[in-house]
Order: sequence, then structure tokens, then C-alpha cells
Amino acid sequence: MTPLRWLLTALSFLVTFGASGYVIASNWPEEGAPLGLPWWAHLLCLGAFGLDVLFRVFKIQCSARAIGVPVTFGTVLRTTLGGDFAAAITPSRSGAEPARFLIMSEGRPLGGVVLVLFLEIALEMVSLLVVTIVLGIVLQDHSGLVRGLLGTTLVYSGGVLGAGVVALTLSRRNSKGPRPWWVRQLGVNALIWRRVQRGLRQLRGSVDAIRDARRGMMLAALLFSIAHVGARLLTLPIIVWSYGGGVKMGPMLLWPMVLLYGAALAPAPGGGGMVEVAFKAALGGTLPARLLGASLIWWRVYTFYLYTVAGAFAAGRTVMRALRRARRHQ
Repeated sequence: MTPLRWLLTALSFLVTFGASGYVIASNWPEEGAPLGLPWWAHLLCLGAFGLDVLFRVFKIQCSARAIGVPVTFGTVLRTTLGGDFAAAITPSRSGAEPARFLIMSEGRPLGGVVLVLFLEIALEMVSLLVVTIVLGIVLQDHSGLVRGLLGTTLVYSGGVLGAGVVALTLSRRNSKGPRPWWVRQLGVNALIWRRVQRGLRQLRGSVDAIRDARRGMMLAALLFSIAHVGARLLTLPIIVWSYGGGVKMGPMLLWPMVLLYGAALAPAPGGGGMVEVAFKAALGGTLPARLLGASLIWWRVYTFYLYTVAGAFAAGRTVMRALRRARRHQ
């Protein structure tokens, strides 16, 4: 991260705060509106945050054990929170995977780490499909939104599968020998390419481990992945119900899912206010006007800012090393 990038990140967060202020000001009723949450609502939101992080850690641990890659609870916790921190301060969350890779790869074979992280993304893909299908069955009154969410999930899934096919093809054809012409065109030097080839050779051997993976552990990893998506979706209903707002469950589950996983499309770090504006556009006709601003503030606190702060404390230095290393490789 250069000083210019830090400046742009700070400006993006300022725009995000400004967007939140705009949503509050434009929906502030004359009779006033509540901004604070009851203490028990804070506890429940913190519980949802804790369950989300814990389930993600268990998911990675189970998938790693299924393929015989040893990882500790502390390492996976730092990997998870460090990825959240890097995602928050980089455009389109581009720093998340480099940070996770560096944290987990310290003292471990590169191929095993790459495979574990790919399995984590693949499990997330399957989880989103499962949750979307279940919500579509339960919330039949919102079939249009469910179809749109399902289409987005399928596009995301196609990207993940495509990345896996590309990595597997490279591991079979380009794990040895000189740089291909297209690699030279990308400006990748020989030293970096040798490191990539070493990782590809390890990946090719690790992919074979999936065939012998322990199915029970993989199933447990999938269940924890589904549970973490569900835990993350609990935050908005907790906030709205703590204010006594009688709002249908469908929009409070479906729209946050779209916003949380669609935020990666926002080019600015932290979303640059796009998430806040989209929140108002999506839920402005569903949530009562007196609750919209407060719901947005606390929803962002417990689904974005808390992850950023926790990640900074858990793995801030490691994340910055990862970003500096990625910059040198560029």
C-alpha cells in the first residue's frame, strides 16, 4: 500500500460515512427516530458475528483435515480475519486472497495452502447455492428476487470453477520449462514464474488428494459453510426487531445477501458509499422510514466495520506484508 493508495482508501471511507449520513438525513422523520440499540440487541449481533467467524474457521479446518493439510485454529482465525481486513482496504476486495495466502502459507507447502483456499471458495459457492434454493422454497412471495440472486450466485460459481480449471490446466502443462509467451506479455519475470511453477507442481500433487479426501470432514466443512452464511444474515432481522419493526422476513434476508456478496463489484475500498446507497434503494420501501438510518448504521457496523477492526488487530502486520509483496510482484 503506497501513500497514494492509503489516501484513496481514506477518501473512500469518508465517502462511505458521508453516504450513511445522507441516508439518515434524507429519511429522518419529524417525530425523530431511534439510533441506539438495546443492550441485548448488541449482544445478539455480537453473537451472530462470533458465530460467523467461528463457523468459517471450522469450515477451513475441516476441509484442510479432509485433505491432510495441518492447520491450527489460531492460524485459520488470523487467515479469516486478515482476509476480511485486506478486503476492506483494497479495491473490489482484491487484497483478500493474497493476504489469506501469505498468512496460511507461513511454514506450509504452497500447494496445500492453495488447495485449502480454493476449497474454501468452492464451499462458499455451494453454500450460497444451497441457501438461495432454501430461501426460494421458503419465501415464495419473493420469487423474482430469489431468481436474481440465484443468477448472481451461478455467475460467481462459474468464475470459481473457471479459475479452478485454469489452475489445473496450468499445473499440467506449464509446471516446468521456460515462461510461455503470454506470461512474458503480462510482465512476469523469470524468478516469479519459477515460484509460480513450484506452486503449480505442488498443486498438481495436492489435487490428487481430493480424490482421497475424508468425506465426513468435507460434509462437516460444507455444513459449517452453510451455517456461517445463515449467521451473517441474522444481523438485520435482529436490528429491526429490536426496534419493534414489523417487517417481513424475506427482504431482510434476501437483500442483505445481495449486498454482502455483491459488494465485491464496488471498485472503491469499503464500497465507497455504494453499499449504503444500494441499501436505501433496496430496503427504503420495506423498512419504516424511522428505522432505515439506524438499521443501516448498525448493519454496517456488525457486517463490515467490526470485521475490519478485528482483522486489523488479528493480522494487520501480516496483511500489510502480503500487500507489499503483491505490489512488488506486479
